[in-house]
Formats: sequence, C-alpha cells, structure tokens
Amino acid sequence: MASLVAGALCILGLTPAAFARAPVAARATGSLDSFLATETPIALQGVLNNIGPNGADVAGASAGIVVASPSRSDPNYFYSWTRDAALTAKYLVDAFIAGNKDLEQTIQQYISAQAKVQTISNPSGDLSTGGLGEPKFNVNETAFTGPWGRPQRDGPALRATALIAYANYLIDNGEASTADEIIWPIVQNDLSYITQYWNSSTFDLWEEVEGSSFFTTAVQHRALVEGNALATRLNHTCSNCVSQAPQVLCFLQSYWTGSYVLANFGGSGRSGKDVNSILGSIHTFDPAGGCDDSTFQPCSARALANHKVVTDSFRSIYAINSGIAEGSAVAVGRYPEDVYQGGNPWYLATAAAAEQLYDAIYQWKKIGSISITDVSLPFFQDIYPSAAVGTYNSGSTTFNDIISAVQTYGDGYLSIVEKYTPSDGSLTEQFSRTDGTPLSASALTWSYASLLTASARRQSVVPASWGESSASSVPAVCSATSATGPYSTATNTVWPSSGSGSSTTTSSAPCTTPTSVAVTFDEIVSTSYGETIYLAGSIPELGNWSTASAIPLRADAYTNSNPLWYVTVNLPPGTSFEYKFFKNQTDGTIVWEDDPNRSYTVPAYCGQTTAILDDSWQ
Repeated sequence: MASLVAGALCILGLTPAAFARAPVAARATGSLDSFLATETPIALQGVLNNIGPNGADVAGASAGIVVASPSRSDPNYFYSWTRDAALTAKYLVDAFIAGNKDLEQTIQQYISAQAKVQTISNPSGDLSTGGLGEPKFNVNETAFTGPWGRPQRDGPALRATALIAYANYLIDNGEASTADEIIWPIVQNDLSYITQYWNSSTFDLWEEVEGSSFFTTAVQHRALVEGNALATRLNHTCSNCVSQAPQVLCFLQSYWTGSYVLANFGGSGRSGKDVNSILGSIHTFDPAGGCDDSTFQPCSARALANHKVVTDSFRSIYAINSGIAEGSAVAVGRYPEDVYQGGNPWYLATAAAAEQLYDAIYQWKKIGSISITDVSLPFFQDIYPSAAVGTYNSGSTTFNDIISAVQTYGDGYLSIVEKYTPSDGSLTEQFSRTDGTPLSASALTWSYASLLTASARRQSVVPASWGESSASSVPAVCSATSATGPYSTATNTVWPSSGSGSSTTTSSAPCTTPTSVAVTFDEIVSTSYGETIYLAGSIPELGNWSTASAIPLRADAYTNSNPLWYVTVNLPPGTSFEYKFFKNQTDGTIVWEDDPNRSYTVPAYCGQTTAILDDSWQ
C-alpha cells in the first residue's frame, strides 16, 4: 500500500495537505461480513425448506403454505400462522423484485393458497364474519379448532402488504390484468376486514394480551394506505380505505407515552416495553419517507427513544448481557416480563433491533441530515457522547460520526446473532439467557426471515415505498369509526403461462449464489461544468485506491434538483471493501470527499444479481 500511495503522489503532484483528504488504509474485514455472506443463503434455504409442497422439512404441507417451524412438540409449531407467513412472503417478494427470480413460483403458490385460506370457516368466523382474523391453520389448509388467542387482527394487514408488493411489480411489468384478476380480490377482502375491525380488540402478536396492539395498528394503517393506491392503479376504488386510514393513524398516536411506545393496551402487569414496537417501526419503514413521529419511522425521535428504552430493558435480566453498557448491543427478547419457554432472547427480536438502525441510516442519508431532539437525545448520547440537540447536515463531521456510530451499534446486534448461531447456521426461536444455547422451536421461519431482512437493510437493499409521506398527517380529532365490506371469494388462481407473472422454478429449489453482482453506485453531488466524479476503493475492481485506475461516474441523469452521478460495476458476491468518491476539478486538482471511508459487502443472496448504493457527497 505504501508504494502505491507514494506513486500516486508523484504522478498527481499532490501536496501532503491535499493527500490528507485521501482514504486511509482499508481496515481488516470483520467476522460479521463473512458470517452474513455464509448465513444468508442458509437462511433463505431454511425459509424454502419450510414451505409446501416440496419444502424439505415440512412434508405434508400444501402448496404455498408457509409452516412456522418443523417442530411438532415442545413446542408444536407445525402450523401456518397468517402473520408469520405474510412477513415471510413479503421478504420473498422483496428479494424477487431485487433480482432473485427463482422465487416467483413460491410467491404465486403462497398467493393461491391464501385465496383458499380466506374461505376456510374457523372459530373466528367465515370470510365475511370475522374469519380472516383467525391466527393459524393446519398445514393441509384446514381450520385449527383448538383453544387459542383469537382473533389476531394483524394477519390480514400483513398479507395485504405482501400481495400488494407483488401486484405492483406485475403492473410495472405489463401484467396489470394478472394483478387485477388474481391478487386484487384477495387484497380487497383483507382491506375490508381492516376497515371493519381495526377498532375492535385483538390479541397481540405474541398471542398473550387481548386489547389493542401497537404493531397491529401500525401495520393496519400501512395496508390501508397502500391498498388504496393499488386500487387506484387498477381502476378500482377503496373509499373505506380513504375514510378509515386517517383514523387508524390518529389512534396510533395514543400508544406514545412521551418516552417510549406502550406496546399494548390491556397488558396487565407489564411495563409495555416490548419489541412489538420495534417490529412495528421496521415493518412500516418507508425508504421514501421522512423521520416522521406520527408513523414511528425508524429514524424518528419517537422510534429511536423507544429503541433505547426497549433494548435497555433487557440489559440487567439476561446473564449473557451482564456488564454490557448502554449504547452497546445486547441480546433482545420479546418483553422483560416474558416467561414463555423460560423467557429468553429471540433471534428475530435481536435482528429487529439491528434492522431499525440500518433503516434509520438509510433514511438519514436519503434526507441528507440528522435531527436530534430532546426526545431522541438520550439515544444519541449513548453512542455519541457529545451529541446535542440540533440538525446536522450530510457531509458534516458530526453527521458522519453519528452514521458510523449507529452502524457500529446495529452491527453489534447482528454480531450477537452471529455469536449464538450454531455452526450449521440453523436458527431456532430463542437462545438461552444464561449461556446462549439455542432453544425452543427449531428452524423457525420467522428467525430466518428476520436475519435476511436485517442483512438486506445493512446492504441498503430496501423495499418499495408504500406512500408514507402522503399519509402521515394526523387528524385533529380521532373518531372510533369503522366501515363494512365488500367481501367476495377470490376464485381465480390460474397464473399465466408466460410473461412476468410466470415461473417454472420449484419452491424448494436449492440456493444458487450468482457469480457476479452488478452494483450501482449512486452519488448525489453538485458539480461545476467540466468537473468529473470518480470512484476508488480497496479492491482491484475499484483501482486499489489508485486515482489513475479509478472509475469515472456518469452524469447523463444529472439535474439541478437531483445532481446524480452513477456507475455500475460487476463485483464478486460476498466481497467486502472500502470505497470513496473524489472530484477531478477542471484544473486537474483531485478533491476527495471527507472521511470516513465508506464500506460495503456485495450481497451473496441466492439469485440476486443487482444492488444499488445510494450515497451523498460527504
């Protein structure tokens, strides 16, 4: 590295002062990067192994049925939960849109299965009398009739969100008729259920507390907003979505205590500190949204303050967290009073704590600033002791330092997942609060899915916007309203034999990591006529930091309002590197952007062949 640096100095004629702005030597690759490169294909295969009809671990499950776990005793999770299945399906749709085209048939089979599941009469009712709130079904698409915490009203909202994402993809790719004929009838039923029952009592996502749940209310609001948008795209109307969504949002505000989110109304004997609220924020994350408190966006003051309160509540109760100071990652469970299966940390809860932080980083970079308020100040001071109330713009030292600190904090949570993941990569439901031993249900689908979404957000791979920025205004007066219908049986589940809505890949096909990923580097930076932006980095493909071998970016999409420079580079999956942009001015002077170096690991997901990095000049 020293000889390269010396050579570059001579060639470019840089002074020592100018060179001080150049990148520092690349740091050694951490174990987390290599862990995720190895674990994400295992996790995706773990998900596919739990989906019928060909999932290796769920023989007997019907086509498209997502099974919670192969575990059939202590505990018996060999069922399909509407919530777990929908969250898993949403990940599969997002991964498919991001480039993994092998997943399309699995997605279609899930959708077809849900058309049938909606019609199954069950202890909660039938299609039009509340049956959509039934939490779980047998894996052969029959009703589970045993005693249970029912209804659970988050399932229809989450299912609608998963289906809407795929419907929008079909529309974007010329298959609007498929979206209209197959998907819309299913979504419309779920939207009707939400508008009718959003203000009725529900069991929470842990199936223990009956009342009102932050998670449920949050995902219901999102589903109504994007459901109305889908209706418009398909030339339908959802007037009930329009009338009820603002009132759901109005009710959502009542969960805020002033310092954290009260996860449930009705949880007698509990503090209300619950990872339910962190899950609510990440599953209503909108990459095009702002740091809005009203929707508890991951970067909002409320969500950050809540992140601190919830994660801190586990520091003193788990032996494996002993001695870990505030501002450093800990193992996270469901809620501090939990006693189920011994009341241990959960893989999905710990990954969710990381995911919120990665979401926040994405939003801050997109917005171009970080605002610290009195509400969020305790969170920031934990990880950046000199933090003070104010707004810090992209490119400032404080902005960069906070981004780095939050990144380190988020990585800490996934490093805990890494620490307590067995060598075969399998993820159970929980791990021991005393020594980290994997516990409870084996190969939990939701554990795998949560690891995959957190890893994707770490790579700035984000889902499409759901319209948060146009739906974050809270009505002045809340009303306890509802709106009924319409409901109708979704009968068309015949997918086209060609076009975007088709696939011949089996749902349990083994993961295949691509040999190359086309990584697009987007850099927002204002330039003068004659100036050029270059990309350099710590690997041969990026010139090994040599400015003479750096890659020029394109400016054909550049506008005054969106000064975008970009370039696409083919890189090997799993490659970790550091990189930086520099400006070649009209007189030949090289100006590097400020420290720190940026870092990235190329995704190594099954079938993913593209990735995008959204950066702004620092």
